[in-house]
Amino acid sequence: MSAQPSDDPNLPAGAAPWRTFVDRFLGYIVAECGLADNTVLAYRRDLLEFADLLERRPVASPDELTPLIVQSYLIALKDRGLSLSSMARHLASTRMFLRYLYLVGRMRDDLTSRLDSPQRWRRLPHTLHRGQVDALLAATQSDDPYALRDRAILEMLYATGMRVSELAGLQGTDVNFAVGYARVFGKGGRERICLVGRTALEATQEYLDNLHPTLVQRRPRETALFLTRTGRRMDRTNIWRLVSHYSTAAGLPKHASPHTLRHCFATHLLQNGADLRIVQELLGHADVATTQIYTHVDHTRLKAVHQRYHPRP
Repeated sequence: MSAQPSDDPNLPAGAAPWRTFVDRFLGYIVAECGLADNTVLAYRRDLLEFADLLERRPVASPDELTPLIVQSYLIALKDRGLSLSSMARHLASTRMFLRYLYLVGRMRDDLTSRLDSPQRWRRLPHTLHRGQVDALLAATQSDDPYALRDRAILEMLYATGMRVSELAGLQGTDVNFAVGYARVFGKGGRERICLVGRTALEATQEYLDNLHPTLVQRRPRETALFLTRTGRRMDRTNIWRLVSHYSTAAGLPKHASPHTLRHCFATHLLQNGADLRIVQELLGHADVATTQIYTHVDHTRLKAVHQRYHPRP
């Protein structure tokens, strides 16, 4: 947390109104931390669950909080069947909330240093091989008038490795067809440039020429690149359903998602010899450690590197 808040005299005293504390915290991270809307919503969902537990116990004030109470919260999450990664996310939200309560003077002790994160198992991402990606893209070749839009979306996801939120946020002016790039806004509102291949550009241009004019007439003020049948901006849910639909149509063994195509983008680049740091830049990862997971997916590349460089292959 970047800026230390001062003690807020408007925070209620006495019995802790936990939902009010949560609202104050969310207002703080919006004003001071500049987090993305989706991140703030995730914090809100997690912390309202934590607040419910505190109200049921009941915990009358922040000073009554202990590491054991937080541990009981994690146990309750585990009993619900949440994965370790989801539990770690809940704990991260809770740690930030408790740190805030300490900084504004509502807690005498900073508990965050005494809370250990649950061990996180890093699962390998689900990817498709080249033939499966080709089948997924080919499934858009149909008589459906909206298939032009769907093909452009799938081609764009695979060509750029965009997150679904980044694709949904594209404006009509964000794609430079002459140079071959798209301007997107990633996590935390960070702007980056995604390179777009010729096939994706052609599919998007075909959609703009033959379908987009009809869709935008239904909502003339909409500036988004990809539109629904009613002329509204395609949102995350629309795009997830679209990818799932064509995944089924292509007969893939597992349902693909927009993030599957992001995984495929990274894995296939590495398989073809791309440098890890370049892939990191293209994906918009702040830390190369996040990108390194794809080196474990590409067993062929790992084997080739081992045979090439190990003194006794």
